[in-house]
Amino acid sequence: MEIPGKEFYNRLDIDSVLSAVEDAGFSVSGHCLALNSLENRVYDVGLEEGGRLVVKFYRPARWTLNQILEEHSFLKELEEGEIPVVAPLPLENGVTVRETKGIYYTIWPLQKGRLVEELDKNNLVQTGRLLARIHNIGASKPSKHRIEYNLKNFGEEPLRFLKENEFLPTHLWKRYEEAANRIFSSFSEASKDMPFHRIHGDCHKGNLIQTADGLCFIDFDDFVTGPAVQDFWMLLPFGDSASEYEREIFLEGYREFREFRQSWFDLVEPLRGLRYIHYSAWIAKRWEDPSFPNAFPHFGTEEYWEKETQDLERLGSDLPVSSEPDARNSIAKTEESELTNKDFFWDMED
Repeated sequence: MEIPGKEFYNRLDIDSVLSAVEDAGFSVSGHCLALNSLENRVYDVGLEEGGRLVVKFYRPARWTLNQILEEHSFLKELEEGEIPVVAPLPLENGVTVRETKGIYYTIWPLQKGRLVEELDKNNLVQTGRLLARIHNIGASKPSKHRIEYNLKNFGEEPLRFLKENEFLPTHLWKRYEEAANRIFSSFSEASKDMPFHRIHGDCHKGNLIQTADGLCFIDFDDFVTGPAVQDFWMLLPFGDSASEYEREIFLEGYREFREFRQSWFDLVEPLRGLRYIHYSAWIAKRWEDPSFPNAFPHFGTEEYWEKETQDLERLGSDLPVSSEPDARNSIAKTEESELTNKDFFWDMED
């Protein structure tokens, strides 16, 4: 099925970018620099009167208009809760999304800052506080349009896509599928009775910057309904006693504003396994985009799939599995108690 805007998106050039920004009501200087993003097309654009802004073109058919608008609405809620995030600029009549040749785009302020390469003790506490406040606002009402971080969306459907399109070598498929199903079962068991709410969804150090005013979370493009720990495991270290110490410092800040049970960390390894599968399917689904073969030259090779299979097997072998055969077909979520004030690219891994 032909995706509207796909060809234009894949061939997006500087003239088209500048024209879109001008159509949104800005006078451009001609400066246009492509930023590091694979999932969307993002550009740093200079303005004629001085200053710069960022324009983001959303990948066609990934999110609906309502899903994009809900991202923007969530960011507005967070801003109103005095949480440092970057929200899109309102354009004519207050709209935040425009369309050009079948693709949606949004104008953002250019937020200056530097990436946080390492979280020291002070930053761990601050990050914990910020995420707790983000999650409190995220839990204050349900998402209407965004997807849920569940087995269907992040495990079963990606696995089915890989199988139906025969991406894996035939001799590896059975091993890969068995390891995936073990991870699915473990996820289902570990997520029982765990609260799900609106979360950042892709919370790693590449989406946390240090500004002149302090820490700031960016890029809520992957915002979903999911468990709080999904926003922890790519941000925090896991594995040794030093990692445990850092996590406890982070939780000191988080628990000032929101409950977090230690047992919820049991979901980390299943989440890691789901990301292995989802990430491979994410690349596979975008392989016709010219930027993907350049970014992932080893994807699809025998060596790639052998390593992916071994990684899944190694991870799955250490996981407990549910004693209920059909546990992975239903993920329970609990109602949460009354809340207070709060919360906070599926791109390259950092």
